[in-house]
Amino acid sequence: QFLSVTTDAYAAALGGAVFTHPRMKSTALFFNPACMAVMEDVLDIAASKNRWIADINYNSFSLAFRPFHGEYGVVGISLITVDYGELIGTMVDKSQALGYIETGIFSPSAMAVGFGYARRLSDRFSVGGQVKWVRQTLGENQIPLSDSTTATVKNELTPFAFDFGTLFYTGFKSLAFGMSVRNFSSEVKFEEEGFQLPLSFTMGISMDIMDLIDIGNIEQSLILSIDATHYRSHREQLCVGLDYQFMHILSLRSGYISGNDENGLTFGMGISHRGFGLDYAYTPFGIFDKVQRVSARFSL
Repeated sequence: QFLSVTTDAYAAALGGAVFTHPRMKSTALFFNPACMAVMEDVLDIAASKNRWIADINYNSFSLAFRPFHGEYGVVGISLITVDYGELIGTMVDKSQALGYIETGIFSPSAMAVGFGYARRLSDRFSVGGQVKWVRQTLGENQIPLSDSTTATVKNELTPFAFDFGTLFYTGFKSLAFGMSVRNFSSEVKFEEEGFQLPLSFTMGISMDIMDLIDIGNIEQSLILSIDATHYRSHREQLCVGLDYQFMHILSLRSGYISGNDENGLTFGMGISHRGFGLDYAYTPFGIFDKVQRVSARFSL
């Protein structure tokens, strides 16, 4: 499930409603790879830190390269790492009063490394995809055998997963439609019960509302984005995001996520200048207090 958590501060501030957003660039690899095709920069690099609930730390990195003015498309790489902290291991031991003994401290971890490609097939239609190598390690454990010995089991999975998506500009102002399928994989299992990665299907729409308003020569935009997502593992969600940008420097953002028990509203802001950008997102999370994310970006 770590693949379902939004790590990027830009996207988190908009409630994750970024599947047709024109400003995602390399971080589109975490949502809809097709959006990477519309970036105008030659190179985009982004890194994020997410202080998630229960002291879990997420870090992500993405890079997109657009050679030859995008004539051959855009290539990118993505990386997510997760640090779950330290946990106390236990093993069944019926000779003890509590029925178990402690086996020491262990540190679960997870990561995903992806390679993506996106291309504009026309001035309106783009496609993109990504293949990811996913690894989750839940430590080792000892299983007692019938002959009073124990066997060591290493709880680690390394499946491949696939993402792909499309992006279509209608020709009416900046109105865009898109769809994305994420985390398509074969079935895996740690011990007995098999499961698949958190497959999700998203359809989205976005538009700059300022296209409909005469604001003179003031450089500002207000992008409204709406995404509807169907998940394999939980109920559907509707995400709505508003991104206001003034003079291509200051951005104020807010979003809403339906169908979540502990969080709904999201907030954030960003500053960008001469290719450098810094984004911050704040998410109230009910009994889990709050979640804060910070992202930095460099575009050339």
